[in-house]
Amino acid sequence: MNIFDIMGPVMVGPSSSHTAGAVRIGLITRKLLGEEPKSALIDLHGSFAATGVGHGTDKALIAGLLGMQPDDMRIPRSDVFAKELGVDIQFDKKNVRNAHPNTAVLHVEGKSGRKLCVQASSIGGGRIEINKIDDTEMNVTGEKPTLVIQNQDITGLVAKVAATLSDENVNIATMQLCRDKRGGVAVMVIETDQGVQDHCIQTLKGIDGIKEVTYITA
Repeated sequence: MNIFDIMGPVMVGPSSSHTAGAVRIGLITRKLLGEEPKSALIDLHGSFAATGVGHGTDKALIAGLLGMQPDDMRIPRSDVFAKELGVDIQFDKKNVRNAHPNTAVLHVEGKSGRKLCVQASSIGGGRIEINKIDDTEMNVTGEKPTLVIQNQDITGLVAKVAATLSDENVNIATMQLCRDKRGGVAVMVIETDQGVQDHCIQTLKGIDGIKEVTYITA
C-alpha cells in the first residue's frame, strides 16, 4: 500500500468511486476503441444509476471518453465540450446481472465507424475493473502496463505472442485467456512488468490471427 491508497487519487471530486473511477472507465474505453468517439450510449447500473448524476458520474464518463484525466478541471463541463466537438452521448439506466453496484456499460462508436461495447466497474479509490469487452468476459484493471489482444482462437498463437514479448525482454506478470467459443473470437489480457515499446506492439499486430492490439498504461 502506498500513500495514494490511503489518501485517494488526485482528482476532481466529489467521489473517488463515482467520479475519478468513472473518468478512468471512460478513458480506458477510449483507448480500447483506438480513436476519437463519435457517439456513445451509456447504461448506468446500481449506485451509478441511483446517485450518479448527483456525484457527477455522467460528466466523468464523458470526460474520460474525451480523453481527460481524473484531475482535469474541465470535467464538470465535459458535456458542453462534447457538444462542441459534435460527440453525441446519451445515458440510460439498466440492471446488469451480477454486476458491481458502480457499473457502466458503454456502447461506443468511433469516427471511422468502429463499434465497441465495454462493461466496467468502479471498485473504490479511483480503481476500476473492465468486466467485459463486447461479448467476452475478463478482468482488466489497467494498473500495470497491459496488452489487450483480440484474436482468433487458433493453435500456437499464445506461444507466438509470448515469444515476441520474450524477444523484447518484456516479462509477463499475469495472463488471462478469454474466448466466447472454441475456434471463435478470443482475447489475451497480458499484464507486464515493463513498458512495451511501440515497435513490439507493431510486431504483435503483424502476427497472423491477431485482429487488434490495445496497450493500456496508467
